Amino acid sequence: MNYSLRQLRIFVTVAHARSFSRAGEIIGLSQSAVSHSVKELEMQTGVRLLDRTTREVVLTDAGQQLASRLERLLDELNITLRDVGRLGQQLSGTVRVAASQTISAHLIPQCIAESNHRYPDIDFVLHDRPQQWVLESIRQGDVDFGIVIDPGAVSDLECEVVLSEPFLLLCRDDDPLASLPEVTWQAMEGADLVLQDYASGSRPLIDAALAEQGVNARIVQEIGHPATLFPMVEAGIGISVLPALALPLPQGSHLTVKRFTPTIDRKLMLVRRKNRSISGAALAIWEVVRMQAQQLTEARIRDPLFNPTDYQM
Repeated sequence: MNYSLRQLRIFVTVAHARSFSRAGEIIGLSQSAVSHSVKELEMQTGVRLLDRTTREVVLTDAGQQLASRLERLLDELNITLRDVGRLGQQLSGTVRVAASQTISAHLIPQCIAESNHRYPDIDFVLHDRPQQWVLESIRQGDVDFGIVIDPGAVSDLECEVVLSEPFLLLCRDDDPLASLPEVTWQAMEGADLVLQDYASGSRPLIDAALAEQGVNARIVQEIGHPATLFPMVEAGIGISVLPALALPLPQGSHLTVKRFTPTIDRKLMLVRRKNRSISGAALAIWEVVRMQAQQLTEARIRDPLFNPTDYQM
């Protein structure tokens, strides 16, 4: 049978009102539209549902049975739809977020703390993985969303930039470059470099920056965990390029970071599957991450490392 929910609602209204005109007033339709809808329903069911007189509309036995059953079914449907609507807005449950190691270590802890404060009924679960794993877990729906370094052109993902930050030079404080207020990329010509490997979303951006600036350097070590950069450089194995989010430097280290000129930034993005909705709880956590990234951006305005003054750590 090819009947619609609209037809069923109109019929139940007529059954209660016992009048096409009064039913039309209740649901905002003309008398003729109400009558036409009921006639269509009768044709589709193959049974007469109403007896029409000049004074009132009377339900047939079949109409009475249909009206009583439909009323219960429509009430249950309305309750179900309301419950589903509440679920979409519910600020509770588990929200799974994936991020790379540097982001997890230096941005996500503040996000989790803020989430616990604002939304104590939401369980914020972090998946700390390399960038390619993060992107794949988003695509597979294993997490609600992720925070990644700009992945480039991706047609199947919805991306929102939440933080833009510069790459910095990392060297020992007795390195000749450490005495400069800022360092050109060309100053690394022929240098030994210690860089993260290609599991990091930053590595392709660093490679592109070196190529763009015409820098030929030797990559002497490629490491997986960003924290390993610090002891490698302090041991004199080489210098490095790292994002600002990797700061601060280890306490008591003999290391310095310097601004590059020109400044080359990387972008951090909130990422989720395109054309797929996420829960109200996940949207709330998405907003928490966005807010924390904005606060970090505002705090850096007052940091001398991000302003044209000498700075040495």
